[in-house]
Amino acid sequence: MKRDLISLDDLSLEDIRGYLDLATHLETVPDERKLTRLPGAIMMTMFYEPSTRTRLSFEAAMCRLGGRAIGFAAADATSVAKGESLVDTVRTVENYADILVIRHPKEGTARVAGEISLLPVINAGDGANQHPSQTLLDLYTIQRLFGRIGNLKIAFVGDLKYSRTVHSLIRALIKFSHLDFVLVSPESLRLPTYLVPPPEQCMDVTFRETQSLEEAIQSCDLVYMTRVQRERFPDSLEFERVKDAYCLDADILQGAPSHLRIMHPLPRVNEIAYSVDRTTYASYFTQVRNGLIMRQAILLTLLGVAP
Repeated sequence: MKRDLISLDDLSLEDIRGYLDLATHLETVPDERKLTRLPGAIMMTMFYEPSTRTRLSFEAAMCRLGGRAIGFAAADATSVAKGESLVDTVRTVENYADILVIRHPKEGTARVAGEISLLPVINAGDGANQHPSQTLLDLYTIQRLFGRIGNLKIAFVGDLKYSRTVHSLIRALIKFSHLDFVLVSPESLRLPTYLVPPPEQCMDVTFRETQSLEEAIQSCDLVYMTRVQRERFPDSLEFERVKDAYCLDADILQGAPSHLRIMHPLPRVNEIAYSVDRTTYASYFTQVRNGLIMRQAILLTLLGVAP
């Protein structure tokens, strides 16, 4: 039976720990041995939206496991521009590969691809819905930074309404225990209420809303910054009103707890100043590196190959 990676809702805590354990193990495997894991395997990338880190890290992960990557990075260079449907595109390209990685602006597209394809399908982001491979690498980063995932106070800052990375990460984190979430956003970009489970479903997880970034910095273990995403806004005037709502710089971090760490799924625009890069708090480029390791773990898991 084939396995997909479509949503964090499909993964149990045991499944998530399995990915984390495999990524940890892969850190110790020599590069030359990794090259023998997927010889001849072909990964198809289907990116209907722009991407730098996700697409390139998946391609690098496959290459470093001995396989190859093919695909497209812009739908207008394919038969989609001629009116071809997603269903027909999927049924066509699955003849050329062993696994599919798809990013699409419409929510639920990856689920449809997984249902119709005979190959394993990885959701590389579907609209404002989910981004599960990003979530797994974020969890791996948190584990490496703090030595644990539970017993933490985490602030999510910025675009909590449209950010699929935030939505996925919260859905995954509530599977763990003893977590306090501080939600920092403008009123119009608050976290959708459906993502906050009733108390009886997460007895040791709390949610609190605020508009104060400074308060979150002083009280939290981790600050997860997000970009206000112009492409998700149906109203450009609303985007202009909130695009500069939060900007984290080195001055704001003066006096912050020494153990504080800052993550960001990238790309950034102006929500994190370059001055932060030189501080001990910055962990977003560590996330980038961890993305390569975690995506190797994902490919090996879905293709059923031992590390």
